[in-house]
Formats: sequence, structure tokens, C-alpha cells
Amino acid sequence: MPELPEVETVRDGLARHVLGRTVVDVDVRRDYSVRRHEAGPLDFAARLTGRRLEAAVRRGKFLWLLLDEGAGRGDDALLAHLGMSGQLLVRGAHLADAGASGGTTDVVVAPGSVGWVEHPHLRVRLGLDDGSALDFVDQRTFGHLSVPDLVPTPDGAPGGLGSARQALPVPVAHIARDLLDPALDRRAVVTAMRARRTEVKRALLDQTLVSGVGNIYADEALWRARLHGARPTAALRATDVERLLDAAAEVMTQALEQGGTSFDALYVDVNGASGYFDRSLAVYGQDGRPCPRCGTPVRRDAFANRSSFTCPRCQPRPRPRRA
Repeated sequence: MPELPEVETVRDGLARHVLGRTVVDVDVRRDYSVRRHEAGPLDFAARLTGRRLEAAVRRGKFLWLLLDEGAGRGDDALLAHLGMSGQLLVRGAHLADAGASGGTTDVVVAPGSVGWVEHPHLRVRLGLDDGSALDFVDQRTFGHLSVPDLVPTPDGAPGGLGSARQALPVPVAHIARDLLDPALDRRAVVTAMRARRTEVKRALLDQTLVSGVGNIYADEALWRARLHGARPTAALRATDVERLLDAAAEVMTQALEQGGTSFDALYVDVNGASGYFDRSLAVYGQDGRPCPRCGTPVRRDAFANRSSFTCPRCQPRPRPRRA
């Protein structure tokens, strides 16, 4: 599933390529992909048609496009959650930096014209006023789009990266700020994490504590901080938690610089280019390979229907407490 660096890569691409464009038509190819829009596909299309895309905003793994408010329109946004395989692809627009990002499109083409390639897993298409389109592609269909109302942020700070507006889509209101958010209260996160009665990896993955961290970057951050994911949060010192949060922010920043982590063709940016941070992973997916720090073979353990990867020497498992 895409994590913060992957979603931020998509947000940045949208900010560069679709802002200021107006939605001229909406084609919902699969109703399930707008299932979270309770009023249904027809209302989804009606609320987007004729609207201008004002800003691309992200909090954690959630991404939304702010819509213009003119002519009595609602205070709302196009919200996207990419799920496991969702992609937002800009089709047919003139991409000034396509060559640098790995894309090849350099002319405007219209849907259906020569040169326009339709993805086999296209679920929703937004036609834009310059003849281009924004496609929502989703092979495994866990992702979704909706147009929810906006609510004020509880702390009065901007809702997320990409806009100074102090508002959030309703479904995102419970999501905590992420580690790359300038408005994040680090001290409050440290206190809240130590107050939880759980394992440290589970706390790091709790999107109501701090958002944007998923299984990949949790394992990488724990390795950098020399902490085992099974360590009880209540037993951690404040300095341990601070070291872990610093490690998580560091690894996600480095991943962002490389366009995110791609293990297959399912995660790409808006031009269809894959990230390559997977080449820099220390432990995630490295079962049996030597730890880059000490050479001990990396260990894989089952974790919540997924996997955890650790170095047994650098990250010793905590001893069970005696009854």
C-alpha cells in the first residue's frame, strides 16, 4: 500500500500538472470506486463537473484536490485514497518535465485520439478543459474517490501539505498530522505514544497518533532506531520515541527524494514512472540477506497478516515479562 512518500510524489505531480484546470466531464466506469460517496455516482459526477481544481493537499496517506467555491457551490474537495493499487494518472496534458520524470507524453491529445492509451483498469476519468484527463486507475479496487464536505482543523493550522487552508475533508478529520508536517506537535506525539499500552510498531502504524507511516517505513525506521517492533510502548523512554520518530522522518524524506518505493508496476507517479527507494531498503523484504550494519541475516516474522523484518542482533526481541 502506498505510504507517505508515494502519496506525496503523486500530490506533487498533481500540483504541477492539473491545478487551475476545470473538470468538464466525469466518467465513472466502476461504481465501486466511488462507493464512499454516499449520494452515488451521479451525484459524484454532478459535484465535480464545472469545478476548478484549486490545490493538491496531503495529510498522511490521504490526498485531496480543493475545488473552487464560486456560484454557490459547496465547501468540498475531491478526496482520493489509493488503497493497495490506486493510481492517479495525468493523460494527454503537455508535461513540461516529462523527460526528467520518466514520462514520454509531450503533446496534447484528446481521449480517443491517436496516441491516447487507455489503461485496462481505468475506474474513473475526469476530463479537463485543456483536453487532458485525470484518470483513477485501480487494479485491486481497494482505493476510492469521493467528494466530501470540508470541516475546520481542530488546531487551527493548515489541513495538510499543499494549502494554507485550515480545513480537512470529513473522512480525514480523525487522521493525525504526519512527521513531515510543520504543524506537528512532536512532544505531544511522544507523550501519547508512551501512554499507549501496545507494541511500538503497532503504535507507529496508528494513523490517529501519527499518520503516513506504513509497514515498509515502520520496519526501516525501527531498524535505524535499533528498536524491535514488539517493544512495549510503556517501557520506552522519551528519548527512544524521539529517536524512532526522527528515524521515520529521515527514511521517508530519503524515499521521497527517490520517488517512493515501487516493488511492481502498481505504484507510479502521475506520469506513470516508478520510484526506486526499494533499492535502498535495509531490512524490509530482505529476509535472509545480511544486515547492512552488522551482517547478521535479516529475519522475517508474521505481523498482523503481514510481515515484519528485523535484524536479530541490532534489534533484539524484548524478553517476555515474568508473571
